[in-house]
Amino acid sequence: MGTYKNPRLRQLLGRWISIAIPVSAVVLGLVVLYHANYYPHTEDAEISANFIGIAPQVDGPLNRLNVKDNQFVKKGELLYEIDERPYQYALENAISEQAALEGQISDEQRKIAALVSAVSVANANIQSKEANVINAERGVSRARAEWNYANNNLHRLEPLLTKQFVTVDQVDKAKSSEIVDAEALRQAESQLQLAQAEWKSSLAQHDQARHAITTLEPLINQRGAKAAAAKKARYDLANCRVYAPFDARVTNLTISEGAYAHVGQKMFVLIDARSWWAIGNFREGELKRITPGMKADVYVMSKPNERFAGVVDSVGFGVTPDPDVIGKLESGLPDVQRTLNWVHLASRFPVRVRVNSPARDLFRIGESAVVTIRGN
Repeated sequence: MGTYKNPRLRQLLGRWISIAIPVSAVVLGLVVLYHANYYPHTEDAEISANFIGIAPQVDGPLNRLNVKDNQFVKKGELLYEIDERPYQYALENAISEQAALEGQISDEQRKIAALVSAVSVANANIQSKEANVINAERGVSRARAEWNYANNNLHRLEPLLTKQFVTVDQVDKAKSSEIVDAEALRQAESQLQLAQAEWKSSLAQHDQARHAITTLEPLINQRGAKAAAAKKARYDLANCRVYAPFDARVTNLTISEGAYAHVGQKMFVLIDARSWWAIGNFREGELKRITPGMKADVYVMSKPNERFAGVVDSVGFGVTPDPDVIGKLESGLPDVQRTLNWVHLASRFPVRVRVNSPARDLFRIGESAVVTIRGN
């Protein structure tokens, strides 16, 4: 009671309070400014994660759909199953054709083993028959020469018989000699024709044997196509059952059992639940204090009181230019705006923060978040 009755003491207390209030305000402002400068903070953030669309790689009726919309699935769990019977038949057919080809190749290889010796024999026969042809040609040449001599001799003696310069016996001997030599010429020519026919037959047998050997190569060349067909059939059969490639959350399910699945037609989306990010948009003036590897705090709006630790993964290096500021970047001359915006808002760039231990049932793509960079 004495304090309130003492005017001087009351005046001194009021003076200290009047000084303490602005000093406290300045100190608080400095603290806030320090935190704003060295601990960048943004409420313009949202949660993101990788996701993939699941579409069949084979056509067929959907026999089994093992997931529901928004269900969590573990890596390796069966997602869906397409009727595999047509692809099983295709695989069996491809394997059968592959085995049939290998059987043909084995048969041809056995035939070729016998034909190799046949080719060697044919080569020896060709040389022998060619020698016979040469000998027959020489025989024909000798017989033709002897017949020419006998024929000329007969034609020379016949005019002399009328003049009785030669006897009838000499002419008869000349005729007999011409007939004998003519017959010998015909026999020699027949032997030549026979030798030529045998030689041509040997050549034909040789060519046939070589042709039979070359038929193996086209069969061997088919191995690759048959093997590829079997692999393709086996691949299609394996794609009738699809399993989760990673821990994920199923979303946007748009098909049910019994429907006909088409190749490339998306049925649902898998959100990769292994890694979650908070994408925070920071003002360009704050980026100099943000580098990859810095620690960060992440808060989600569905549970704002729970803090999640994170690490800065990357800092964005590009955003779409504002056409109201720089105009439109098109082909030809630049389209520069003629107006001037007196209030120029700072650009914001995305900063990706990886959440260390995300809550599986709490994090959703597109969820609002708050990000604070804690530095090193």
